[in-house]
Amino acid sequence: MNLATAPSRAPQWNANVASGESARYARCVEVSRRVRWEIDADVIRGREFDFDRTFLPAGLSLVERIDFLDEAERRLFSQVQGRTYAWMFGLCERFIGAKMLQTSGQHWLGDQNALEALVRFSDEEIKHQELFRRLEAMLDARMPAGHAKMAEANAVAMFVLERRSWAVLALIFMIELFVQRHYEESIAPSQELCPLWKDVFLFHFREECQHSVVDELEWRAENARVDGGERDAAVDDVIALLGAVDDILRAQADADAAYFVAACGRPFGMRQQRVVLDVLRRAYRWQYIASGARHPRFVQVLSELATPAQRMRFDAALMSIVPDD
Repeated sequence: MNLATAPSRAPQWNANVASGESARYARCVEVSRRVRWEIDADVIRGREFDFDRTFLPAGLSLVERIDFLDEAERRLFSQVQGRTYAWMFGLCERFIGAKMLQTSGQHWLGDQNALEALVRFSDEEIKHQELFRRLEAMLDARMPAGHAKMAEANAVAMFVLERRSWAVLALIFMIELFVQRHYEESIAPSQELCPLWKDVFLFHFREECQHSVVDELEWRAENARVDGGERDAAVDDVIALLGAVDDILRAQADADAAYFVAACGRPFGMRQQRVVLDVLRRAYRWQYIASGARHPRFVQVLSELATPAQRMRFDAALMSIVPDD
C-alpha cells in the first residue's frame, strides 16, 4: 500500500475546524501555558488552613439567612460548606476529565490546536482532582470527625458518561461557567477568607477560564453532528442530569446539616435544624445548578442550539428544582 495516497479510514477523527475556531483553540493553548501552576510550588506552598477565618463566602453559603448562629458557628458553617465545595469539584472533574479525553478523539488526525487544547484541558482536570484530594486529607485532619460524602466519583462519572454527548457537554459547560461566576462575584471580593482556601480557588479559576471556551466549541461541534431527534432526546438527558445532581445535593445537604449541628456542640431545636437544612439545600442548588443554568452565557448558547419548545422543557425542569426566589 502506498501510504501517501491511501484514503483515510478514520474520517470521524478529521473533524472540520474553521480557521476562526482553530484560532480560539490556539488562544486556549497559549493561556494554558501562561497560567500553568503546580500544587505544592504555587498553591499550597507549605501552608495550612486557617480555621479562624471563613472559607466559603456568605454570597455562596447563604449564612445570612440563619439568624441564630454566633460568630464561631457562622464561621464553622462556611467551613463545612467549603469542605463540601472542594469535594464536589473533585467529584465533577472525574467525569469532566474523562469526557474531554474522549472528545479529543474528534481531533486526533484533525486540527492540532484543538487536540492540544483538549489534552491540556484533560491534564489540568486530573491535576485539579489531585489538588482536591490533597485538600480533603488536610481538612480531614483538622475538622471534626464524621463528614460524609454522599456520592462516589466513579459511579457518578459512569452515570453521566452514559448520556448523550450533547447533554454531557452542556452540563460541563454549565459547571465551568459557574466556577468563574462564583470566583468573580463572591470569592475574589471577600477579604475575610482563609488565604489558602481563597488561593485554591484563584488558581482553579485561572485554568477553568479557558476550559469554558473549549466546552462551548465542543458543544457547538456536537450540535452540528446530531439531527433534530437526537438533539431532542439530548435535552431530556440534560434534564435527567440536573435531576441526578439535585439528588446528590439533597443527600449532601442532609448529611452536612447533621454534621454541622453535631460539630457545634450545643442543642438545636427542631425549627433551627430545619432552617439549617433548608439553607444548605438552597445554597447547594444555587451553587451547583442555578448559578450555571441561569448564567447569561449558558442561556445564550442554549437558546442558539435548542428550539423554543426544548428551551421551555429545560426551563420548566429547572424551575421545578430551583424556583426563582
